[in-house]
Amino acid sequence: MAMKFEVVIIGGGFAGAYCARTLARALGAGSESRVALVSEDNVLTFQPMLAEVAGSTLSPLDVVNPLRTFCRGANVLHGAVRTVDWASKRVRLDAGQFTEDHHIEFEHLVVALGSVVDFHQVPGMAQHGLPLKTVADALRLRSAVIHRLEEANLATDPEARRRLLTIVIVGGGYTGVETAGQLADFLECAHRQYWNLRDVQPRVVLVHSRAHLLAEIGEKLGDYAQRVLEGRGVEVVLNDRVIEVTRDFAVLQSGPVIETHLIVSTVGNAPSPVVLDLCRQLEITPPRGRIPTEATMRVSGHPNLWAAGDCAAIPWNGESSCPPTAQFAQRQGTQLARNLVRVLGGGEPRSFKHRDLGQLATIGEHAAVAEVFGVHFHGLLAWWLWRTIYLAKLPGLLRKLRVMTDWTFELFFPRDISLLLPAPAEPMRPMHFRQGETVFTEGTAGRGFVALRKGRIVMKSGPEGEERTFRAGMCLDDTFQNADGMWKGTAIAAEASDVLFLSGVARELFRQEVREEVREREEERAAANGNRASEAESGSVDARREAT
Repeated sequence: MAMKFEVVIIGGGFAGAYCARTLARALGAGSESRVALVSEDNVLTFQPMLAEVAGSTLSPLDVVNPLRTFCRGANVLHGAVRTVDWASKRVRLDAGQFTEDHHIEFEHLVVALGSVVDFHQVPGMAQHGLPLKTVADALRLRSAVIHRLEEANLATDPEARRRLLTIVIVGGGYTGVETAGQLADFLECAHRQYWNLRDVQPRVVLVHSRAHLLAEIGEKLGDYAQRVLEGRGVEVVLNDRVIEVTRDFAVLQSGPVIETHLIVSTVGNAPSPVVLDLCRQLEITPPRGRIPTEATMRVSGHPNLWAAGDCAAIPWNGESSCPPTAQFAQRQGTQLARNLVRVLGGGEPRSFKHRDLGQLATIGEHAAVAEVFGVHFHGLLAWWLWRTIYLAKLPGLLRKLRVMTDWTFELFFPRDISLLLPAPAEPMRPMHFRQGETVFTEGTAGRGFVALRKGRIVMKSGPEGEERTFRAGMCLDDTFQNADGMWKGTAIAAEASDVLFLSGVARELFRQEVREEVREREEERAAANGNRASEAESGSVDARREAT
């Protein structure tokens, strides 16, 4: 049986969460049966501070608020929105592995889904690049950096150590610049705690496709941010982009190849497929994948459909749409909730109006850039403004106190290098290799099988360099490993190739599947031999009868 609400809000980011919170407060008692918030995460993430989590300045719990606490009075439903059926006014929700899909009926629908990560435009980025949109992403990035430090501390090959200590960050917007500054500071502090790395300098490379960093905040402050980052050892590459990524390399459009084992991508956002499908149902053309709305945030021609946040193109200043920032999303959500209260009460909604307060970005320890009410700041003052303003914006008194405590400790103590997550060990891990790149080397441990999905791999083995070619659909399994589990040859990608690395449970399942196939073939062969023997025996009996 489908749940039914007067207002269903899909998307638990700033726009959706503030809309649900404001609307529930305004409706008062009984609002939990009238307002539902559907979110794929059960927390509201304060994204401006994610880079500090990755840089081990803040705890991950400091930058999240449980939605059920933040949106008291709204019915919070945790799950991923799969489809919106506008004709039947239904949302289909994937609730998880052990629960059936739910259908939620609505009278008014608020779409606040934001954008999704899409790395598929760059070969290999989806397999090897790390995003930074959620707390889980920040934790994975922090753990990946520490894992590289631990491995580099044991490495004896200078080239291998250099690759392990090189981080490439793609994108020179707010997230990219802040991440570069935080990771540079973290590496500078952390690598001194590793005895074998004290004489080695880590390398952070920031690649940006435009001529200036932080284009949204202006060339002057962008250039200042670049000078500060370069002064801290960050290599800034402008007017260039990463066009291919592998386990060991980042290939730039201009030609250079950066050897690295860690790539962070802060670009690659794409419209939500749910938003695009809804626009298709309504025969609406979405500019840049965003739902066009009136100034009231209502979709023209559909009085029960509203949109806010990054997925909405809301008129602003009479000329352009609102920028996709947290500042605007928060205020849009609040204003949209007030409009819904007016409409539910028989009134008319009001247009969204907001003056841009400015932009801020931190670029490392005790340095930031800021544009507030048209006035530019940089350096220590901007850094103080950044911390003061974002601390005030952080929801919840408990989080504010925690952040203040962590920031205070950071002034006196080194950053924590505790490893919270184990190294990723997916049973089936997709990987991308560029032409000429080594897949594995003869004599190294074969920790799994390599199934070739696309491209061509050549394996050379033996003293005479015997070659064997593998194409899509073929697998390099333990047949090509010796009794000690070492590869018998060296495999090289003859062209750009995508493989599926099978390890652990997946490898055993693969072995079991192969055994079953062999057993079935043997049974079929035995059955065929038995049939032939039976036919031969039958023929012999007939011959004897004829002779008699």
